[in-house]
Amino acid sequence: IMAAILTAIATGVTWCFCTATASLLSSCCGNDKPSTIPPSATSGRKRSVFLLFVAVGIAFAFQYGLAPYIINDVPIDNFITDKWSDGCMQYETDALQERCAGNNGAYRAIASATLFFVLAGLASMCKPTANREAWPAKYVLFLFLVGSTIVIPNEPVFSDIYLQIARVGAIIFVLFEQVIIIDLAYNWNDSWVEKSNQAESDEPGTGKKWLGAILASCAILYAGSIAAIALLYNFFSGCASNNAFITITLVMSVLVTGVQLSGEESSLLTSANIVAYATFLCYTAVAKNPNADCNPNLGELDGLGIALGVGITLLSLAWTAYSKTAHDRIQGSETGVSKESLVENDTNVKSSEDRKITGVVTGNNQYGTNKSGNFDDEEAPKGDDDDNETNENVPSNYFGNSWKLNAILGLVSCWVAMALTGWGSIESGGDAANPDVGKVSMWMIIASQWVVLTLYLWTLVAPRLFPDRDFS
Repeated sequence: IMAAILTAIATGVTWCFCTATASLLSSCCGNDKPSTIPPSATSGRKRSVFLLFVAVGIAFAFQYGLAPYIINDVPIDNFITDKWSDGCMQYETDALQERCAGNNGAYRAIASATLFFVLAGLASMCKPTANREAWPAKYVLFLFLVGSTIVIPNEPVFSDIYLQIARVGAIIFVLFEQVIIIDLAYNWNDSWVEKSNQAESDEPGTGKKWLGAILASCAILYAGSIAAIALLYNFFSGCASNNAFITITLVMSVLVTGVQLSGEESSLLTSANIVAYATFLCYTAVAKNPNADCNPNLGELDGLGIALGVGITLLSLAWTAYSKTAHDRIQGSETGVSKESLVENDTNVKSSEDRKITGVVTGNNQYGTNKSGNFDDEEAPKGDDDDNETNENVPSNYFGNSWKLNAILGLVSCWVAMALTGWGSIESGGDAANPDVGKVSMWMIIASQWVVLTLYLWTLVAPRLFPDRDFS
């Protein structure tokens, strides 16, 4: 009898423990809302961003931990070492072989993330609630994908196929990053202007310090960009291509700043951020030049480039997870649901007459919204724990754009792969084993920089050339 009692108690305690664990997992990364409540387009975005953070951590572990161990410390060849050294033994030195295996280790983790977001995007196109459901199972699926890549050879899946996919995705991300930079600059500028106005209303004369802080930030960004361009001329000049890249960056930076100052379409802080971003892209491009006469870092690990690339990644992930503009842009307006049908059940919604038409070429605190179907905070149907969904009357077809979140994170994962591996270069100890990779990457990066600057310039001049058109 005593044994039966103890067994019953142990069973009950185990059941309670398992139930509590399942509840905790569901609260942290599961679906905590009934399926009858439609999700927003950005449902599950914080969980998706966290998954990409996990992927970056695994990529670092594979690149700088597991790969060097397999190449240098495993005493005998086995099935795993053959897969990880595949295609790397052609390089002459141990350092190059280790760098090759490390790059492919990073590709394994990030390619798993890219594939995950592709599958998640397809699932959300078929089922709008997919972005917020079954996250414990999704994390298990992702870890399974990562684990399965350990036994896949480097060639052709990672060093050939995924490298090219990641390059293209990273270039698309470079263009998309411009939206993030402009959004952050607008919000930054508007936040401090609002604080200046508030301080001025509380105590006249105290608001000037916030305007001074904006000018100081602009001065720091421009001074840093000018100093960086001077250093680029000093260390990376000597060949026609690098000289042209640096000069074009300088001329275009002066041009966009001058055009911005001559009108009211943007703010000086926005231009300062764009110039700093263009300077970063210029450095990334010239640092990939395979010509040793104008690239002193040829054959060396580009630690600065990796650090800046990871910084851009963190900035993008934070924007994707928390920005209101990210929510609006992902949500989009191709929903087939009229604004009136969404707001007729909400008595607290602002009337359309009170709305403010804004956009990428304006400098106010509603950057990124427009008049064609994006909603203010009070108007937007709310999403899971990220957005506090409460509106049960929103038609489910309103959420047909939820795949965009996964598309954005897929592009970010491609950028991460390129940032961690120097765009696929195999360099160490002064040797560049694959200079052609550097040349292709150089032209892809600098071309994307030209597009970024040209697009920003267009947002400045278009309203002046076509004053009757709406560019919000």
